Amino acid sequence: MRKSHPVRRAVLAGAATVSGIVLLLSLKPASDPGSAQAAGQAPPAAAGQAPQGGVNGAVTGDAAQTQYGAVQVRLTMNNGRITQAEAVQAPKGGRSDQITSSSVPRLNQAVVAAQSAEIDAVSGATYTSAGYKKSLQSALDKAKASAGSQQGSGSAQTLTGDVAQTQYGPVQVRVTVAGGKITKAEAVQAPKGGRSDQITSSSVPRLNQAAVAAGNAQIDAVSGATYTSAGYKKSLQSALDNAPAGGGQAAGSGGGQAATRTLTGSVAQTQYGPVQVRVTVTGGKITKAEALQAPKGGRSDQITSSSVPRLNQAAVAAGNAQIDAVSGATYTSAGYKKSLQSALDQAGG
Repeated sequence: MRKSHPVRRAVLAGAATVSGIVLLLSLKPASDPGSAQAAGQAPPAAAGQAPQGGVNGAVTGDAAQTQYGAVQVRLTMNNGRITQAEAVQAPKGGRSDQITSSSVPRLNQAVVAAQSAEIDAVSGATYTSAGYKKSLQSALDKAKASAGSQQGSGSAQTLTGDVAQTQYGPVQVRVTVAGGKITKAEAVQAPKGGRSDQITSSSVPRLNQAAVAAGNAQIDAVSGATYTSAGYKKSLQSALDNAPAGGGQAAGSGGGQAATRTLTGSVAQTQYGPVQVRVTVTGGKITKAEALQAPKGGRSDQITSSSVPRLNQAAVAAGNAQIDAVSGATYTSAGYKKSLQSALDQAGG
């Protein structure tokens, strides 16, 4: 048997090595999420996923109209992650109460677990689930836009207020805040139909301008548009309440104090009507508490006027939601405490 010549063996070995290197270089880098994570990289974000842009605070989605009523979702985010989801509006009345009370908590949990709008509908609550997901997606879109604005300008943030119901239709305001100032204001919802079209087209631009000029919700009502103006100011204030601490006057009613925040709790439904609380927190302490909504009509007027001031005082004194119910106002007290706690949750407890 002929022995291979040493030079020939060396040439063949060298050729094999070169071929191997060429093949390795031609391979495409792994692109699956698992490989990316193994390499210390974050996997690509899926459609609808919570933006990882350091977004902090509350983001409220647009109200989604369903066959049984409106659904509106608010997210609380910490460094781009969803830490809490809640429905500030959901179908109510008749069987809707049962469906809402059963489905909404499950949808809220699903959002926090999924960190996106890719959640399953709750069986038996098809319309509520669809409206929830639609409003949720709009909240995520706003958070994503806010993250992009913050990266681009360093301080710009888009904030959407709660829907304010008026005698002639809902009003909802969205503002852009940069450097602690309102740079843009717009009404994403306003009364429409019949004469409302004329009033809206005339009053809303003036209200938008006034909001930018004032830098807060302390603006004058437009003559001839009393209800629209009131709804606009209410929604505008709720939008400003969502601004992070240190946002100057536009961050709430703190008059530019960096450590002052105004926080509005979710609406708590009670047997006699909704209760919603707003608190001002300065230096980690509650300095003011007020009820934006409380049961009214008939005997409720008397109970509300008697109990709410006492609940406000108790909240400031306690500095938290662990306050005693007012005698004779059990339902109002329970709703007050629930809304108060949701407001404090936004401040980190």
